[in-house]
Amino acid sequence: MKYIDEFRDNKIARSISRAIFKEAVGLPHINLMEVCGTHTMSIGRFGIKDMLPENISLISGPGCPVCVTPKAYIDKAVALSRLHGTIVVTFGDMMKVPGSYSSLEKEKSKGGLVNLVYSALDAVDIAEKNSDKKIIFLGIGFETTSPTVATSVIYAKKKRLKNFFIYAGHKLIIPAMKALVEDIEVNIHGFLCPAHVSTIIGTMPYNLIAKRYGRPCVIAGFEPLDILQGILMLIEQIRSKKSKVGNQYKRVVKKYGNKKALELIKEVFSPKDSEWRGIGILPQSGLALNKRYNMFDAEASFRLPGIKTRPDTGCICGSVLKGIKTPVDCKLFSKRCTPQTPVGSCMVSSEGTCAAYYKYRMKT
Repeated sequence: MKYIDEFRDNKIARSISRAIFKEAVGLPHINLMEVCGTHTMSIGRFGIKDMLPENISLISGPGCPVCVTPKAYIDKAVALSRLHGTIVVTFGDMMKVPGSYSSLEKEKSKGGLVNLVYSALDAVDIAEKNSDKKIIFLGIGFETTSPTVATSVIYAKKKRLKNFFIYAGHKLIIPAMKALVEDIEVNIHGFLCPAHVSTIIGTMPYNLIAKRYGRPCVIAGFEPLDILQGILMLIEQIRSKKSKVGNQYKRVVKKYGNKKALELIKEVFSPKDSEWRGIGILPQSGLALNKRYNMFDAEASFRLPGIKTRPDTGCICGSVLKGIKTPVDCKLFSKRCTPQTPVGSCMVSSEGTCAAYYKYRMKT
């Protein structure tokens, strides 16, 4: 298939759905987690849950980088935007994420210098054109975006820029999946693995989850036929009681991923323990600028007053990100918490689980 409409063929979708029903007969209740927020959006948009038998449940995971960014990070970003002579530069999804007392959108409305960009290299360009300002780029994202941020850092060093900084908040997906299967509260029987991330890291890293923890993994694309076929591949593994890494997205994802992108990450970053919103600190699950590039590290370069982060009250974003609860379990959902007035980060991002449930009126 070459065209989008071919990946949305209703006749083929129904055929795959029937195959899933047939394969699921006699199996106990199965929870499959789609790790990526883009999968969650597609599942809601195309009504995938309505095409599955009752004993197959799809639960959303922590695959939205904005959603898993901890409140403490937002609080520091707000504080950085208030410093004299600084410009905080970020992607649009970060603007509305609520911190303890404010958000970047609110700071901008009060005159704070907060700029929106579409790439990290745009932030370098701003630094070149504003030598009298200190430019702080909010580095958020999984392995998909971290190579582009690494490129911006390398370029800034080549240009010998002294006013460009990265506030690193990058996350790594495999440690999060590992933490989920080790959590006794979470009951996951298989993973629909993220397509974007997998284009970078390849299929090999998921062997840890499939072989050591016995959880089937399938990398799938974002179109309805991709997702349905990925689910069928997972059910077939569960029925055969053989866990492996399946690659439904072979047209894009390769075994060893994108070697150039991985080299860029390794050149600029080093793994570190990192906090995930509502989940806690996960060992070696984040990225920090390494010693060769620490002159661009915003946390090391700017002194901030003591910031006390307030805990979430009422918001169950952490439980949603772990797949323990769904947005409809939250008392704030679609009442106090809407895309216009978000209480938690899961309602903000275009990849957020709460945003998907709100937009498509998804059910459990």
